[in-house]
Amino acid sequence: MQHISIETGADGIALVRFDVIGRTMNTITAAFSQELEQLVERLKGDAAIKGAILTSGKDNGFIAGADLVEMEGDIARWRVASTQEELAGAVADCASLSRRLRAIETLGKPVVAAISGLALGGGMEVALACHYRVVADNPKIQLGFPEATIGLLPGAGGTQRLPRLIGLQAALPLLLQGKPVSPTKALELGFVDAVVPAADLIETAKAWLLSVGDPVARWDRKGFKLPGGAPYSSAGQQIMAGANAMLRSTSYGNYPAQEQILKAVFEGTQVPMDAGLRIESRRFLNTVQTPQAEAMVRTLFLSMQALGKGQGRATGRERFDPRKAGVLGAGMMGAGIAHAHALAGIDTVLIDVDQAAADKGKAHGDNLLDKAVRQGRLSQEKADAAKARICASTDYGDLAGADIVIEAVFENRALKAEVTRKAEAVLGSNAIFGSNTSTLPIDGLADASQRPESFVGIHFFSPVDRMRLVEIIRGKRTSDATIEAATDYVLRIGKVPIIVNDSRGFYTSRVFGTYIAEGYEMLAEGIAPAIIDNVGRMTGMPRGPLELSDDVALDLLDKVTKQTAADLGSAYVAKAQDGIVDRLVNQLGRLGRKNGRGVYDYAQDGSGKTLWAGLADLAPPSIVSSDAALVERIRLRLLYRQAIEAARCVDEGVIGDPRQADVGAILAWGFPAWTGGPLSFIDSVGAATFAAVADELARDHGDRFAIPPLLRKLAEERGRFYEAPIRQKAA
Repeated sequence: MQHISIETGADGIALVRFDVIGRTMNTITAAFSQELEQLVERLKGDAAIKGAILTSGKDNGFIAGADLVEMEGDIARWRVASTQEELAGAVADCASLSRRLRAIETLGKPVVAAISGLALGGGMEVALACHYRVVADNPKIQLGFPEATIGLLPGAGGTQRLPRLIGLQAALPLLLQGKPVSPTKALELGFVDAVVPAADLIETAKAWLLSVGDPVARWDRKGFKLPGGAPYSSAGQQIMAGANAMLRSTSYGNYPAQEQILKAVFEGTQVPMDAGLRIESRRFLNTVQTPQAEAMVRTLFLSMQALGKGQGRATGRERFDPRKAGVLGAGMMGAGIAHAHALAGIDTVLIDVDQAAADKGKAHGDNLLDKAVRQGRLSQEKADAAKARICASTDYGDLAGADIVIEAVFENRALKAEVTRKAEAVLGSNAIFGSNTSTLPIDGLADASQRPESFVGIHFFSPVDRMRLVEIIRGKRTSDATIEAATDYVLRIGKVPIIVNDSRGFYTSRVFGTYIAEGYEMLAEGIAPAIIDNVGRMTGMPRGPLELSDDVALDLLDKVTKQTAADLGSAYVAKAQDGIVDRLVNQLGRLGRKNGRGVYDYAQDGSGKTLWAGLADLAPPSIVSSDAALVERIRLRLLYRQAIEAARCVDEGVIGDPRQADVGAILAWGFPAWTGGPLSFIDSVGAATFAAVADELARDHGDRFAIPPLLRKLAEERGRFYEAPIRQKAA
């Protein structure tokens, strides 16, 4: 066997190591899965082997799960299976790993999983098929079932073994939410049996084999009962009903995978294990065949992984590896950027107009590091080292020797021009200058630079420590080398880069802005604000559009609107949002969440918010109750408005790679994950169907719903964004 090795000791214990060739981390490839059959035959057929320990030959984990990159072709084939023969073959394929794990579980000899690193998805399912599980005592180890987060369900026994181990009430949140847990939490829940120091892992596993060595799973014993009650019991009925109600209230029916998980658990735990596993395999196929699964797997796993690894980066070019950086502006954004640098090992000068402001920015980063230590995510030694990497200063001379400088001052052209000139006066000729602007065109900002070819937009999102995306903006004068260096820089600090071409609002701010704007259009039409925001959340957005306008800050929206109107002059098209926000900010002093007064009133103790009663005077509501038709129309308007703008960005050459458009939308402003992103949403609906609905919306609500020529062409040719040529640069 290539990926699995066996070493049998004199005590009859076989030490089985998983070491998948060609992978930095163990994943379940087709070859590895097939070798599990050989492993079973070897363990079963060798009389000298009394029991086995399954462990990893790699330092970074047990098994990270199925290799979805390799499985992409199989999943595409399963997705279109339709005849009885095709469906039967697809179910059999989906069940292949499940059958192999069941063979381990029933081979008649005890097997222990000795887990020294993460075990997720299929990796955790391998562990559950063993008769005992021992894990190294390391809080950074993650154990769980993340399949639901990418539109799938655990298909190799996870929905069957976990409830049989720990009961419905404890198992369902792990399966439905997909959040991993630490070893100690897994021990508390009961799906691992021991947590020991890493040095004792193998000996603990061996001691159990030699002292207990029970080769029969508890559910294979006569009289087994599900802990806490089966689904049809009175307790089980309450749990399942509660889980279903909670799922509907949080997912609004947008996520088929969670519904299929519930069905697999409900149906499968009422029958013997083998029957339950067959039910699970059918439910897995049902899930795979949904458009949500196709979109989510592609965007949230395949595309996210590819972009996070810098796929598409020019080969053969030396990687840009900054050792020293500067950040101009020590507000929340600048302080967050400096903190990201420090964690990545980059010495950073954090500059502001006075020392107190600079020190305050550094303190923000220090507080984030202290919090990480308290939560066990960072050692005190690493935190202290990161703190020492940030130098708070007012002296631009301290930027000498910096490889890259990021300006993060207010969205004011004159101020940005001033700090650009000051920084460039001391920077070397090879340094990169990045502007963290969310709306101002890069070409205009680059006019202040003596080296516009090294000037690039590098747009972070707030809060920087939690937001993974960075939007890199190419100006007309930005060189390819600068774009490549900026990409390397973003990857170096652990973020996901997307590359867009210069445009007002770029890609993310431009498309996100349509969501808020459409909410205000509805408000001006007389639709009650509570209905607008509730339906916004029902689409899968993190907040309703009016809520989000408060979060962004109403005064910022007002400033951006006025700057855009001044820049465009007669070409500017006024929106319903403009007048309402102007009155909220400039007449009433309601700035949003930041001053506790916006569309909503916010409790001073942070306990919650209520709609501001005075909003009815600005936009009198005439539609205060909703029916299914109204809810569906609002839902379509909010989703289609964003998707159309994303398609316009592709049509205009602002963004060329649909993967970057979709990943950017989900990471930047929380476009509904179930869609896979706005372009995946159009592909899932079908360009022709999408165009027909958009045309109707345009007739009823205006030209903002008019689709661009590229989308019209796709509709006529029944094409898809993910089949169209990828454009990397502006025309």
